[in-house]
Amino acid sequence: MFEQARQELSTLRDLLRFSVSRFNEAGLFFGHGSDNAWDEAAYLLLHTLHLPLERLDPFLDARLTSTERADALRIIERRISERVPAAYLTNEAWLGEHRFYVDERVIVPRSFIAELLDEQLAPWIDDPWAVGSVLDLCTGSGCLAILAANAFPEAQVDAVDISPDALAVAARNVADYSLATRLRLVESNLFTGLSGKRYDLIISNPPYVNAESMALLPQEYRCEPALALASGEDGLDLVRRLLGEAREHLNPHGLLVVEIGHNREVLETAFPDTAFTWLDTAAGDQYVFLLRREDIHCV
Repeated sequence: MFEQARQELSTLRDLLRFSVSRFNEAGLFFGHGSDNAWDEAAYLLLHTLHLPLERLDPFLDARLTSTERADALRIIERRISERVPAAYLTNEAWLGEHRFYVDERVIVPRSFIAELLDEQLAPWIDDPWAVGSVLDLCTGSGCLAILAANAFPEAQVDAVDISPDALAVAARNVADYSLATRLRLVESNLFTGLSGKRYDLIISNPPYVNAESMALLPQEYRCEPALALASGEDGLDLVRRLLGEAREHLNPHGLLVVEIGHNREVLETAFPDTAFTWLDTAAGDQYVFLLRREDIHCV
């Protein structure tokens, strides 16, 4: 079928229709930047053809050269045959307007905390310029640490991960954003390598997938490092450690902001005496919690 497409399809519109059909036929799973076959196909085609990602319509009826057509169909075929996230095929992922390098050493960035950082955590932080220190735990590609450095211009940022492979990817992104003087990468098992360090703000998008969900993950998610996804039987292994140790690493009135996916009910059951504040995001108010340092004493 792909050989026939190489012979008969001529425009971007042709390739887009063909790609959407093949994606649906293959039963691909979407969730790493797009949630449907059309958006994913459009992204892969525009990226491969070096066209602006936000402008599809002007190019739909443009005829492709034979080389362009072959390149475009090759990446569409790889998406189907390898069933890897599109971000691993293009080596890029986007959080809003921010582009990051990614590969199979890190999970594909997707965090509701990014949306909150774009708003500088208002109204919970009154003066973004007064934030002097930020810690990003489980930094992966470094994306949230970089967004935090942009959101809080006077802050020194520590970005921690247990994986040296992930930190190598993060280093590339830190260099891309010219933040080496303000953003320090630390190989550490959560707070282990941060003895004596305190911060005005700690953010984390830790592993939070429970054992049952890990067993049912689509193939696309299985391409990501399991270390960055799995967190024990109920998905809270890492979050429990965060709550147990964060107070000692926060300055007075410091904030802890943590993403926990679909685990709100499990978390509130496990910590019934903790007054979690749930932050509003585009997807709802059940995915990210905030605690002030003074609220963590009961954990």
